[in-house]
Parts: sequence; C-alpha cells; structure tokens
Amino acid sequence: MIERGLKDVVTPVATSDGAGVRLQRSIATERLDHLDPFFLFDHFGSENANDYVAGFPMHPHRGIETITYMLDGSVAHRDSLGSSGVIGAGDVQWMTAGSGILHEEMPKIGPRRLDGFQIWVNLPAKLKMTRPRYQDVPSSAIPEVARPDGARIRVVAGEVDGVPGAVREIFAGPTYLDIALPAGRTFEQPVPRGHTAILYVFQGEVSVGGAAPSRGPAIRAPHLAILEDGDVVRVHAGGAGARFLLLSAQPLREPYARYGPFVMNTREEIAEALAELRAGTFIKP
Repeated sequence: MIERGLKDVVTPVATSDGAGVRLQRSIATERLDHLDPFFLFDHFGSENANDYVAGFPMHPHRGIETITYMLDGSVAHRDSLGSSGVIGAGDVQWMTAGSGILHEEMPKIGPRRLDGFQIWVNLPAKLKMTRPRYQDVPSSAIPEVARPDGARIRVVAGEVDGVPGAVREIFAGPTYLDIALPAGRTFEQPVPRGHTAILYVFQGEVSVGGAAPSRGPAIRAPHLAILEDGDVVRVHAGGAGARFLLLSAQPLREPYARYGPFVMNTREEIAEALAELRAGTFIKP
C-alpha cells in the first residue's frame, strides 16, 4: 500500500459568479484551470445576505456533472426538466447536465449563514450528450460512519468501512466524503491508484502522512490540497481538530474545451452549443 503524499496546496481565490455571488474558488482559476476530471471547485459562504442573495439565475450547462453540497442555509432550484425544490443543510444535489439543461439556483435568506460547495466533474466524450438527470439527496439519506476514535464521516459518494454512499451510478467512480476529525486523530481511507484525489480543509488544520516524521506541512483552512498518486490517504488533525472534504475520481485523459458553463471535447462542440442556444434548440426532447 503506497501512501499518498502532498503534491501541492492551493489558496482559494476570492471571486464572484452568477448575478454577483461572492465565493472562494480553488479550481477554474489562473493558478489551477482544472484537475482532471474536476473542472470547478467553489466554496460559498457568508452571514451577509448581500453576498449571495442575487444567486445564479437561469443558465445552461452541457457536458458535465455539477454537485452542490450544503453545510448550512438553503438554495431553491428549478430547471428545464420541470424539476424544482429546495436543498438545505446537509443535502446534496448531483446534476448530470449531459446534452444540455437550463437551471437556476437561488439562495434563500434565512436566520443562519449560507455555506456550501459546488464542484464540476467532467463527463467522458461518450456521455457528453447523455440525457440530463438530477439526484436530489436529503441529509437524512446520507450515511454517517462514526469511528471509535471520534471521527465522523458523511459518505456522499464512495464507500467507507463497507458503508456505500448515497450517490451512485456515476461514471467517474467518485469518492465524496465530509470528515470531522478530532484533535490529534488520524483518518485513513483507501483511494484507487490512478484516481485524482484532493482535500479541501474548511475548519482547523491537517497534515498528510503517517507517523509524525513523515507528515507534510500543516494545511490550514481554507486551502485545497492536491495529493500524489497512491493507494491510501492518511490525514492527521491538528490541535483544534479539523473538518475537510476528501474527493477523488477517475481522470478522463481526453481533450477538452471549456467555455463558461460548457465543458466539451472540441471548440466546434462549444460553437455548436452556443448556436443551439441562440436557435432555441439547446434542450433536447
């Protein structure tokens, strides 16, 4: 079993998207355009409604899957499939845009802060034009593994200690874990060799590696850590404990062309998507 070491640490960039939602972006920046198959990683969160209330009005996607995971607050959504609803604290929305979808995500002003993540995962060429679909998963359906040492792991996708995640049938074979780790404890998780693996620390600090002499430097919140290849991830929490996401997925190693909300394989496919938007033929029967 080869342990995954620390390859790089990325500091999120403050930016805005949609109609003016302020957020911290770690992937899809000048520093890190993408990390196959991840094409976007955003952390949105604020106690000030002015930072998010404008939301993300109706907009298109094609060629990717988008995953929205809420820590707190709520977001109302609706789309061209006729779906609508509200996702709240602990809920997940896993959207396969496929051949094309129009949707909006509008944060609701509530008594507490808004806090959550959105990630884009690329689709392979053979599935770029697949039928769009949603998987809305309430918090109550996401299993939580409690280990004897106090670690608590929410299994959004993947598997922990024989417990499968709530989201399945995803091409990239992803792992999506939300881990709360007490001070001084170590979390260990196998990750398939060859899969891209990242950590996003949003509370406290961690180090990556086994025994103390071999651990990397402290990674303090909020930072994204890119992991080296290997078979297993070991993460050690600092003196105040930590909470972080562990994400991994199978890289596609295919040509790509990105334009705004589209990720395709060629510039011609991007031009086709834009032409269909103008012609009103973007949404397929």
